[in-house]
Amino acid sequence: MNKYTKIFIVLLMLPLISVSAWGRGVASAEASFEYSTPLVPQKVVFCGKTIDLTRFDRHERMDRELLAFTYMHSTSIQMVKKANRYFPIVEPILKANGIPDDFKYLMVIESSLNPNARSVAGAAGLWQFMQTTGREYGLEVNKNIDERYHVEKATVAACKYLKDAYDKYQDWIAVAASYNAGQARISNQFEKQLVDDMLDLHLVEETARYVYRIIAAKIMLSNPSAFGFRLRAEDLYMPIPCKEITVETGIPDLAKWAKQQGITYGLLKLLNPWLRDTFLQNVSKRTYVLKIPLAEGMTYQPNKVVVHDKRWIVE
Repeated sequence: MNKYTKIFIVLLMLPLISVSAWGRGVASAEASFEYSTPLVPQKVVFCGKTIDLTRFDRHERMDRELLAFTYMHSTSIQMVKKANRYFPIVEPILKANGIPDDFKYLMVIESSLNPNARSVAGAAGLWQFMQTTGREYGLEVNKNIDERYHVEKATVAACKYLKDAYDKYQDWIAVAASYNAGQARISNQFEKQLVDDMLDLHLVEETARYVYRIIAAKIMLSNPSAFGFRLRAEDLYMPIPCKEITVETGIPDLAKWAKQQGITYGLLKLLNPWLRDTFLQNVSKRTYVLKIPLAEGMTYQPNKVVVHDKRWIVE
């Protein structure tokens, strides 16, 4: 064996030595890793209905979604942080419209709580409305204004959709599934498959996973530390305090208008993502309310963070 062969063998062994030293502190060809899996509950409650998860297929479907939340760390942690900002806005709207509070978790999985989320199919906003559906439920959607990105208005529109679906199914689990698959498809499958429980339907994978993902989001956001996410109060994102300015005419230059309000164009768009252009056209002479961040909310102040749900943090 010549010296070059020896060098080559040593180089091949280096990754094994390095991994082992990191895992055990000794040079060995094997590394030891520890993984955890969240406990799949025997039953869960969604919108007041108890769902039995002891049947093997339901157990394994639930296990898959809980594992997904556990090991997509950065996304899951950001969901908890952002929930502190958006849940206080969304929860009262759901309650005022008679929609179960658990539907906020549908919003979580739709957009990962990103108000600027846009799918490859063109669904947009926290509730991921398609253009046609958004317009059908009262949202203005065009190149200048897109209220699918308006947190409050999109939530009201989602409530209208969910109420319409409940009138048809009288079952909130079927309503949740229809948000993904469409009411026609869910109704069609109920007729074809001769079952009464939505969770017994054989559906395409995305829809089959959908309700379990919503429930997994509820479980994770009810106890993040069980998933290994240990957040402090100062880690959470605060709602941004704003003043509201009502406008009934167009704004030809939003950058100039923002400067007149003492903020940047970027901050104006951040707080009003439904403004989709550099100007507000307003040909129809509608009334719009624009949010302007207040000076006291512009600076990160960890000692002033208000925790919306104490289960999200560890002391």
